[in-house]
Amino acid sequence: MKRVIVDMDGVMADVYHQLVQFEKRDSGKEIEIRGLAGMPEIDAFPNGKKHIHEVGFFRTLPVIEGSKAALEYINSKYDLYVVSAGMEFPNSLREKFDWLAEHFPFISWEQIVLCGSKKVIHGDIMIDDYPKNLDHFAGEKFIFTQPHNELIENAAYKRVHSWEEIMSIL
Repeated sequence: MKRVIVDMDGVMADVYHQLVQFEKRDSGKEIEIRGLAGMPEIDAFPNGKKHIHEVGFFRTLPVIEGSKAALEYINSKYDLYVVSAGMEFPNSLREKFDWLAEHFPFISWEQIVLCGSKKVIHGDIMIDDYPKNLDHFAGEKFIFTQPHNELIENAAYKRVHSWEEIMSIL
């Protein structure tokens, strides 16, 4: 059975919409996601660094459209693991685990890997929004489109724009 590795933030959890909401709440400034192509999140949102360290940030992330149904399908057909960097932001470890339990209850604790670096992760397919995670992966690489990676062109990645598109491939 093929092992599918799926990132959480930016693939299952909508970090951009959360940052837009937090920025509006704190500064009154409305940031248009459409205008952020090629910009790292930390540069796109003036208070982004503060927000990602805030208690509750990761726990209250919106679910990316189509991810729940797609992951239920993938979970029934493949050896699925959710792999997310959980060490960089102190609050994220518990918040990510609780978020997954709430929104993706069909994914067991044994399928969740919260780690530092993803360089040690092995599998057949990886779906991630960051090239730094895909670059060290030996299997098939799917880059999930987010504003920070929109301008990246790399023949080593298969670009996917939605969970519907991923479902049609898998």
